[in-house]
Amino acid sequence: MKYYYDLHIHSILSPCGDNDMTPNNIVNMSKLCGLDIIALSDHNTCGNVEATAVAAKNCGVIFIPGMELETAEEIHVLCLFENVESALAFEKEVVAPALPPVKNNERIFGKQVLMDSDDNELGTDDRYLINATSITIDDAALLVKKYNGVAIPAHIDKQIKSVISVFGMVDESMGYDVFELSKNAPEDFTATQFSLKDANYSYIHNSDAHYLCDISDGDGENYLEFDEKPTPKDVINALKCTKRMN
Repeated sequence: MKYYYDLHIHSILSPCGDNDMTPNNIVNMSKLCGLDIIALSDHNTCGNVEATAVAAKNCGVIFIPGMELETAEEIHVLCLFENVESALAFEKEVVAPALPPVKNNERIFGKQVLMDSDDNELGTDDRYLINATSITIDDAALLVKKYNGVAIPAHIDKQIKSVISVFGMVDESMGYDVFELSKNAPEDFTATQFSLKDANYSYIHNSDAHYLCDISDGDGENYLEFDEKPTPKDVINALKCTKRMN
């Protein structure tokens, strides 16, 4: 059975996220779009993961806690976890110490809003979240794995903040088997990249939504197959096991 997903959605906690990207708005729009599985992936933080997990449970949507990590090389990596506890521990123990002590300028970059499961504002995160951490692209995969998660280089077809735009290639030594393509990626993208075209990599397709209207529809290539309704752990294991991926 096909379960449609969008594993790269930003909330109002990302300064580039629209004010409508609240936990309940994200979950309900995802359900209206026909999605079965979603992940929240704000920049370098899991601050709104717990609230969105509650909203998703109330709406019957399978929720994957995550974040979009920015590495020392300014490469975005999608980090997805089996449960909220692992995601929060990864942020607290790994990412927070690696984030430069720079404060957010709300006038320039916008507010970074923390919310509860009823979409009430709890406060703001005053760290500048859209910043490169000191974690390298090579270390990211190993560190996420220690927290029973999976790391996936994000939107590799984009011309900024992607592993291809920075290095011009990927290599098995980096430790990644799965890569993310944006939903508008050229159909022949992997075939035109010398480091991808003959390699046995797998790909997922996500929206990188910062606005409700950008969340993926439940159709096309963005699905995983399971015999019965999966748990978040099942989803993470499927992403690790490339043979089960679309």
